[in-house]
Amino acid sequence: MTLTPRTMSDSPVAQGNTGEGSAVRLVRPDPSIAKPLILSSPHSGRDYLSDLCAQTSVPVEQLRRSEDAYVDQLIDGAEGNGASLLYALFPRVFVDVNRARGELDPGMYRDRTDLHADPPSRRVASGLGVIPRVGSAGQQLYRRRLNVEDAHTRLARFYEPYHQSLTGLIAEIRERFGFAVVLDMHSMPEHSAPGVDFVLGDRHGQSCDPRITAAIEAGLRGQGFVTVRNTPYAGGHTTEYYGKPETGVHVVQIEINRGLYLHESRVTPNPDFEGFRAKIQLFIKGFVSQKPAVTTLS
Repeated sequence: MTLTPRTMSDSPVAQGNTGEGSAVRLVRPDPSIAKPLILSSPHSGRDYLSDLCAQTSVPVEQLRRSEDAYVDQLIDGAEGNGASLLYALFPRVFVDVNRARGELDPGMYRDRTDLHADPPSRRVASGLGVIPRVGSAGQQLYRRRLNVEDAHTRLARFYEPYHQSLTGLIAEIRERFGFAVVLDMHSMPEHSAPGVDFVLGDRHGQSCDPRITAAIEAGLRGQGFVTVRNTPYAGGHTTEYYGKPETGVHVVQIEINRGLYLHESRVTPNPDFEGFRAKIQLFIKGFVSQKPAVTTLS
C-alpha cells in the first residue's frame, strides 16, 4: 500500500472565516476491506479560526502546544487497512471533545444564568474543562470573562458535530459487525511517563475486552515499543462514555510519547517522524489481522 499523507503545515496561522468550514474529517475504507475498527484523533486539530483567536491574547505558536500535534498524520492512510478515521479539525485549546459536554467552568462567564454545567470536576478545577481556561503551560487564555453565548456557540459548532460523527460511526460499524473497536489516539509530553513509549488506557479493564487491550499491547511491543497500562492515563471522557464492552463497544485511549516523533517545544515533526509513522501503520495492519481482536470477537 502506498501511503499519501496530507501536506503538513509546521507553522499554522490564524485562519480567516471564509465560510462555515468543517469541524471534523471522516474517512471510510473501501467497504470490501472494512474492519470494525475506528481510529479517532480528537486533539490534533490546527484550524485556528480568527474569531476564536481574537478572544485570547495568547499567540498561535503558544496555543499549539496544547495540540496532540500531527497524530492525525500518524494514522492517515490506515483506511487502506480497513479502519475508519475520525479527526477533529479545530484546536482542543478552544474545545476539548475528550470532556463531558457539561464540564464547564462557571467562573469563566459573565452571565451564568443559562449555563448548564455539571458538578465541578477535578479537570474543570484545573482549568481543563470542555472549554479550557488555561493553556498547556498553565497560562490564562482569556483576559476577561466570556459570554455564555460563546460557550453555546462553541459546543454547537465543534463539540456536537464531533460526537455526532463518532456516535454514528460506532452505530454503523456495530450494526454491520456486531461490535466496534475505537482506538482514541493522543500524545503525551515526553516527561509525563519517562521511559515509556505508549500508555494504553482502558479504564482499568472497564472500557474494553481484555483480549483487545492485550492485542494492542502485543502489537506495539512487537514493534519494539515500551508500553504500560492506565498509568498515568487511564482514559478520558471518550473512553468512559463510549467504552461499554457488554454492548459490543470497546474503547482504548492510546497516548504516544511525543519524543518519538516531535520537536515538542517547536511543535514540528522531528527527523524520525516518517520512520515512526511507518511503524504505526504496521502496527495497525497487524492489529486488524489478529484474532480475536477485530475480526471474530464474540
